[in-house]
Amino acid sequence: MSPFALIDNLEHLLNPFTQFDQYVVTLVDDHPHLLEKDYRRDLQLALCFIYSYNGSQATFNSYRREVERLLLWSWEINKKPVTSLRREDIEAFVHFCVSPPKNWIGLKNVARFINKQGQRVNNEEWRPFVANVSKLGFSNGQKPDIKSYTLSQAAIRAIFSILSSFYGFLIQEEAVQHNPVATIRQKSKFIKKEVTRKQIRRISNLQWDYVLETAELLAEEEPETHERTLFILNALLGMYLRISELVADERSAPIMGDFIRDSDGHWWFKVLSKGNKERLVAVSDDMLAALKRYRRFRNLPELPTVAEQTALIPKNRGKGAMTSTRQIRNIVQFCFDSAYRRMCDDGMHSDAEDLKVATVHWLRHTGISEDVKIRPKEHVREDAGHASMATTDRYIDTEYRERHASGRKKTLKPI
Repeated sequence: MSPFALIDNLEHLLNPFTQFDQYVVTLVDDHPHLLEKDYRRDLQLALCFIYSYNGSQATFNSYRREVERLLLWSWEINKKPVTSLRREDIEAFVHFCVSPPKNWIGLKNVARFINKQGQRVNNEEWRPFVANVSKLGFSNGQKPDIKSYTLSQAAIRAIFSILSSFYGFLIQEEAVQHNPVATIRQKSKFIKKEVTRKQIRRISNLQWDYVLETAELLAEEEPETHERTLFILNALLGMYLRISELVADERSAPIMGDFIRDSDGHWWFKVLSKGNKERLVAVSDDMLAALKRYRRFRNLPELPTVAEQTALIPKNRGKGAMTSTRQIRNIVQFCFDSAYRRMCDDGMHSDAEDLKVATVHWLRHTGISEDVKIRPKEHVREDAGHASMATTDRYIDTEYRERHASGRKKTLKPI
């Protein structure tokens, strides 16, 4: 039997601190375990933990995914409440996540619950794990296959990180006495140690020139649609923005008034970034010119006024700010695909290859990588919102250039 979801979307989730019993009533038919005290306690603790992250939809979703999987595995497979798990149980759970049974794997992301006759009911198509294909594989017509399901190193690290936080919460609530995740985290055989610094995934300057020129051509042909496209691309690269920092969500709604001029006449862009931390990004002359162009198109004064409430990225249809990160991805992907075709038409097939696998986040990487060559890395760190200088140092690739320059002199016939 395939497992049923436990935790609904944030907008449908009742407050577990005050309305837990009402929520459980809707789940008992699919989860008879909840008739038992220990399992009810498991769920209430899990809901209280996850609900505390309701300030960020992305964080809530990530924590819900990992904790929900643990609950389902612990109840359905391990036959124990989560509060009784030990180190060997967590290890068994991670092994399970690396290779789950076929009936726990889906081929697409679907809603956990659906509306039926005015009630929220389990969606029978939902599965805790989803088989995916790479961006390149998808463009080549490859389809998801349960047999090819894999768990990335990043996903395994997320399991350890989130579940360790969960058990830390359980300790605070005096539901458990120790953290079974912490005892295996440092010597886990699941996480591969990197022997060298990973190279940053970015597009080349030539590829960016084509992407930007493509957006400019699109803006000339269809300004009503693509002047916004051009501004989005410039903002992602020119201010190192994350995709979530361009759209409105429950935490914030980026507005034109977030562009601020200081007493010296310098322009900054205020961003609410990860961890609900505000940062100021220095706005370059080129970025300011891009902003002016975009505002002229929108029939606004060239520069924002103090506390201007105009949405930074509006919907093409309807009113208000864009709220979909998926829409941003589709916009950027369209430009990547169009630029790829133009490069191939110009006979640069090999130079264009990275655009087939590039993602929106590569634009942030590209902007940081270029700026760290010419600006003090402390300044780049502040603009990027990196928590530590070590993160910014990853973008400095002088070491790779020197290493490869010396490596090119190696011969296949030692003297």
